[in-house]
Amino acid sequence: MKIMRKIILIDEKLCNGCGLCVPDCAEGSLQIIDGKARLVADKLCDGLGACLGSCPTGALQIIEREAEDFSEEAVQEFLANKKKQESAKTSPKPSGCPSARLQNFAPQTHCQSANKPTLAVTGGTSALSHWPVQIRLVPPSAPFLQNADLLVAADCTAVSAPNFQTDFLTGKVVMMGCPKFDDAQSYVQRFAEIIATCNLNSLTILIMEVPCCSSMIGIIKQAMEQAGKTVPVEQITLSTRGEVIGRSQW
Repeated sequence: MKIMRKIILIDEKLCNGCGLCVPDCAEGSLQIIDGKARLVADKLCDGLGACLGSCPTGALQIIEREAEDFSEEAVQEFLANKKKQESAKTSPKPSGCPSARLQNFAPQTHCQSANKPTLAVTGGTSALSHWPVQIRLVPPSAPFLQNADLLVAADCTAVSAPNFQTDFLTGKVVMMGCPKFDDAQSYVQRFAEIIATCNLNSLTILIMEVPCCSSMIGIIKQAMEQAGKTVPVEQITLSTRGEVIGRSQW
Protein backbone atom coordinates (compact mmCIF):
# COMPACT_ATOMS: atom_id res chain seq x y z
CA MET A 1 0.00 0.00 0.00
CA LYS A 2 1.36 3.41 -0.97
CA ILE A 3 1.23 6.42 1.33
CA MET A 4 2.66 9.94 1.38
CA ARG A 5 5.85 9.81 3.42
CA LYS A 6 9.50 10.83 3.63
CA ILE A 7 11.97 8.85 1.52
CA ILE A 8 15.43 9.20 -0.01
CA LEU A 9 15.96 10.81 -3.41
CA ILE A 10 19.21 10.28 -5.33
CA ASP A 11 20.36 12.81 -7.91
CA GLU A 12 22.14 10.63 -10.49
CA LYS A 13 23.88 13.62 -12.04
CA LEU A 14 25.56 14.47 -8.73
CA CYS A 15 26.23 10.88 -7.61
CA ASN A 16 29.82 9.80 -8.34
CA GLY A 17 29.34 6.20 -7.19
CA CYS A 18 31.77 6.51 -4.27
CA GLY A 19 29.63 4.19 -2.10
CA LEU A 20 30.15 6.13 1.14
CA CYS A 21 26.39 6.15 1.73
CA VAL A 22 26.03 2.36 1.55
CA PRO A 23 27.56 1.42 4.95
CA ASP A 24 25.55 4.19 6.64
CA CYS A 25 22.24 2.64 5.60
CA ALA A 26 21.50 0.06 8.29
CA GLU A 27 18.55 -1.27 6.30
CA GLY A 28 20.70 -2.05 3.25
CA SER A 29 18.34 -0.08 1.02
CA LEU A 30 21.19 1.61 -0.87
CA GLN A 31 23.48 -0.23 -3.28
CA ILE A 32 25.95 0.80 -5.97
CA ILE A 33 24.54 -0.42 -9.28
CA ASP A 34 26.10 0.47 -12.63
CA GLY A 35 28.36 2.98 -10.89
CA LYS A 36 25.56 4.91 -9.15
CA ALA A 37 23.83 4.72 -5.75
CA ARG A 38 20.35 3.22 -6.12
CA LEU A 39 17.41 2.68 -3.80
CA VAL A 40 16.73 -1.06 -3.80
CA ALA A 41 13.08 -0.80 -2.76
CA ASP A 42 10.86 1.91 -1.24
CA LYS A 43 9.76 -0.31 1.63
CA LEU A 44 13.39 -0.73 2.77
CA CYS A 45 13.98 3.02 3.28
CA ASP A 46 12.88 4.46 6.63
CA GLY A 47 13.28 8.04 5.40
CA LEU A 48 15.35 9.12 8.43
CA GLY A 49 18.33 10.18 6.29
CA ALA A 50 21.22 8.54 8.17
CA CYS A 51 23.07 8.36 4.83
CA LEU A 52 22.90 12.08 4.01
CA GLY A 53 26.00 13.20 5.88
CA SER A 54 28.31 10.73 4.14
CA CYS A 55 27.60 11.94 0.59
CA PRO A 56 30.47 14.21 -0.59
CA THR A 57 28.55 15.60 -3.59
CA GLY A 58 25.15 16.35 -2.05
CA ALA A 59 23.42 13.81 -4.28
CA LEU A 60 21.13 12.59 -1.48
CA GLN A 61 18.14 14.35 -0.01
CA ILE A 62 14.98 13.43 1.85
CA ILE A 63 11.75 14.31 0.05
CA GLU A 64 8.09 13.56 0.62
CA ARG A 65 6.35 11.50 -2.05
CA GLU A 66 3.93 8.64 -2.49
CA ALA A 67 5.77 5.43 -1.72
CA GLU A 68 5.28 1.96 -0.32
CA ASP A 69 5.21 2.08 3.48
CA PHE A 70 8.45 1.24 5.32
CA SER A 71 8.49 -2.36 6.55
CA GLU A 72 10.83 -3.50 9.33
CA GLU A 73 9.86 -7.10 8.56
CA ALA A 74 10.86 -6.65 4.90
CA VAL A 75 14.20 -5.17 6.00
CA GLN A 76 15.00 -8.13 8.24
CA GLU A 77 14.07 -10.59 5.49
CA PHE A 78 16.11 -8.65 2.92
CA LEU A 79 19.22 -8.49 5.14
CA ALA A 80 18.95 -12.18 6.04
CA ASN A 81 18.71 -13.23 2.39
CA LYS A 82 21.56 -10.90 1.46
CA LYS A 83 23.78 -12.40 4.15
CA LYS A 84 23.01 -15.93 2.92
CA GLN A 85 23.81 -14.99 -0.68
CA GLU A 86 27.06 -13.31 0.29
CA SER A 87 28.10 -16.26 2.42
CA ALA A 88 27.37 -18.71 -0.40
CA LYS A 89 29.18 -16.51 -2.93
CA THR A 90 32.28 -15.54 -0.97
CA SER A 91 33.06 -18.40 1.40
CA PRO A 92 35.99 -20.37 -0.03
CA LYS A 93 35.32 -24.09 -0.43
CA PRO A 94 38.24 -26.54 0.02
CA SER A 95 37.27 -28.39 -3.15
CA GLY A 96 36.37 -25.29 -5.14
CA CYS A 97 38.31 -22.96 -7.39
CA PRO A 98 42.08 -23.03 -6.73
CA SER A 99 42.06 -19.22 -6.58
CA ALA A 100 40.20 -19.43 -3.24
CA ARG A 101 42.40 -22.14 -1.67
CA LEU A 102 44.30 -20.86 1.35
CA GLN A 103 48.07 -20.89 0.96
CA ASN A 104 50.81 -19.53 3.20
CA PHE A 105 54.11 -18.74 1.49
CA ALA A 106 55.91 -17.41 4.55
CA PRO A 107 59.17 -19.17 5.62
CA GLN A 108 58.57 -21.56 8.47
CA THR A 109 61.83 -21.02 10.41
CA HIS A 110 63.94 -18.04 11.48
CA CYS A 111 66.84 -19.35 9.43
CA GLN A 112 64.70 -19.61 6.29
CA SER A 113 63.42 -16.11 6.86
CA ALA A 114 66.91 -14.67 7.29
CA ASN A 115 68.11 -16.29 4.09
CA LYS A 116 65.11 -15.41 1.94
CA PRO A 117 66.18 -13.20 -1.00
CA THR A 118 64.66 -9.72 -1.12
CA LEU A 119 63.19 -7.83 -4.03
CA ALA A 120 65.99 -5.30 -3.88
CA VAL A 121 68.62 -8.02 -4.35
CA THR A 122 66.98 -10.36 -6.84
CA GLY A 123 64.56 -8.02 -8.58
CA GLY A 124 62.11 -10.90 -8.80
CA THR A 125 61.19 -12.45 -5.44
CA SER A 126 57.67 -11.56 -4.38
CA ALA A 127 56.96 -10.17 -0.92
CA LEU A 128 53.52 -11.80 -0.99
CA SER A 129 53.25 -14.23 1.92
CA HIS A 130 49.86 -15.86 1.33
CA TRP A 131 46.95 -16.59 -1.01
CA PRO A 132 44.22 -15.52 -1.76
CA VAL A 133 44.43 -11.74 -1.55
CA GLN A 134 40.93 -10.55 -2.56
CA ILE A 135 38.82 -9.34 0.38
CA ARG A 136 35.87 -11.43 -0.84
CA LEU A 137 37.97 -14.62 -0.78
CA VAL A 138 39.91 -14.30 2.49
CA PRO A 139 37.91 -15.83 5.36
CA PRO A 140 38.31 -14.34 8.86
CA SER A 141 39.52 -17.78 9.96
CA ALA A 142 42.58 -17.67 7.66
CA PRO A 143 45.60 -18.55 9.85
CA PHE A 144 47.81 -15.88 8.28
CA LEU A 145 45.51 -13.16 9.69
CA GLN A 146 46.32 -13.99 13.31
CA ASN A 147 48.53 -11.31 14.95
CA ALA A 148 49.14 -9.84 11.50
CA ASP A 149 50.08 -6.39 10.27
CA LEU A 150 47.22 -6.09 7.79
CA LEU A 151 47.39 -4.05 4.58
CA VAL A 152 43.96 -3.23 3.13
CA ALA A 153 44.72 -1.99 -0.38
CA ALA A 154 42.39 -0.69 -3.06
CA ASP A 155 42.91 -2.69 -6.26
CA CYS A 156 44.29 0.22 -8.28
CA THR A 157 47.13 0.92 -5.86
CA ALA A 158 49.08 -2.14 -6.98
CA VAL A 159 49.38 -0.89 -10.55
CA SER A 160 49.77 2.76 -9.61
CA ALA A 161 52.59 2.53 -7.05
CA PRO A 162 55.90 1.73 -8.82
CA ASN A 163 57.31 0.03 -5.71
CA PHE A 164 54.13 -1.41 -4.25
CA GLN A 165 55.76 -4.53 -2.79
CA THR A 166 58.86 -2.95 -1.26
CA ASP A 167 57.12 0.20 0.00
CA PHE A 168 53.83 -1.22 1.25
CA LEU A 169 53.55 -5.03 1.11
CA THR A 170 56.77 -6.30 2.72
CA GLY A 171 56.10 -7.74 6.17
CA LYS A 172 52.33 -7.42 5.84
CA VAL A 173 49.33 -9.59 5.09
CA VAL A 174 47.34 -8.00 2.25
CA MET A 175 43.64 -7.94 1.42
CA MET A 176 42.64 -6.14 -1.78
CA GLY A 177 39.35 -4.99 -3.23
CA CYS A 178 37.39 -2.17 -4.85
CA PRO A 179 35.05 -0.27 -2.52
CA LYS A 180 33.16 1.14 -5.51
CA PHE A 181 32.27 -2.03 -7.38
CA ASP A 182 32.22 -4.58 -4.55
CA ASP A 183 29.61 -4.89 -1.79
CA ALA A 184 30.60 -2.38 0.92
CA GLN A 185 28.38 -3.92 3.59
CA SER A 186 29.90 -7.36 3.11
CA TYR A 187 33.33 -5.71 3.53
CA VAL A 188 32.17 -4.18 6.82
CA GLN A 189 30.99 -7.53 8.14
CA ARG A 190 34.16 -9.32 7.07
CA PHE A 191 36.54 -6.77 8.57
CA ALA A 192 34.45 -6.55 11.75
CA GLU A 193 34.93 -10.28 12.30
CA ILE A 194 38.65 -10.06 11.48
CA ILE A 195 39.19 -7.15 13.87
CA ALA A 196 37.19 -8.89 16.60
CA THR A 197 38.94 -12.27 16.37
CA CYS A 198 42.40 -11.98 14.79
CA ASN A 199 44.33 -9.79 17.26
CA LEU A 200 45.77 -7.61 14.51
CA ASN A 201 48.96 -5.74 15.38
CA SER A 202 48.22 -2.93 12.96
CA LEU A 203 46.12 -2.03 9.95
CA THR A 204 47.26 0.04 6.96
CA ILE A 205 44.71 1.43 4.51
CA LEU A 206 46.19 2.15 1.07
CA ILE A 207 43.86 4.02 -1.28
CA MET A 208 43.89 6.25 -4.34
CA GLU A 209 43.05 9.97 -4.33
CA VAL A 210 39.84 9.40 -6.33
CA PRO A 211 36.57 9.97 -4.35
CA CYS A 212 35.25 6.42 -4.64
CA CYS A 213 38.35 5.04 -2.92
CA SER A 214 37.74 7.03 0.26
CA SER A 215 34.80 4.82 1.19
CA MET A 216 37.32 2.17 2.27
CA ILE A 217 38.06 4.42 5.27
CA GLY A 218 34.39 4.46 6.27
CA ILE A 219 34.21 0.70 5.85
CA ILE A 220 37.09 0.11 8.27
CA LYS A 221 35.75 2.63 10.79
CA GLN A 222 32.31 1.03 10.74
CA ALA A 223 33.89 -2.44 11.06
CA MET A 224 35.74 -1.32 14.19
CA GLU A 225 32.54 0.05 15.68
CA GLN A 226 30.75 -3.20 14.89
CA ALA A 227 33.62 -5.26 16.35
CA GLY A 228 33.78 -3.13 19.49
CA LYS A 229 37.55 -3.08 19.18
CA THR A 230 40.18 -0.71 17.78
CA VAL A 231 43.45 -1.36 15.95
CA PRO A 232 46.21 1.19 15.23
CA VAL A 233 45.57 2.45 11.69
CA GLU A 234 47.81 4.19 9.17
CA GLN A 235 46.02 5.73 6.20
CA ILE A 236 48.05 6.28 3.02
CA THR A 237 46.70 8.03 -0.07
CA LEU A 238 48.32 7.77 -3.51
CA SER A 239 47.94 10.08 -6.48
CA THR A 240 46.90 8.54 -9.78
CA ARG A 241 50.62 8.59 -10.67
CA GLY A 242 51.45 6.48 -7.64
CA GLU A 243 52.97 9.19 -5.46
CA VAL A 244 52.20 9.30 -1.71
CA ILE A 245 50.20 12.51 -1.22
CA GLY A 246 48.84 11.86 2.25
CA ARG A 247 49.58 9.94 5.45
CA SER A 248 47.69 9.96 8.71
CA GLN A 249 47.25 7.75 11.76
CA TRP A 250 44.16 7.13 13.84
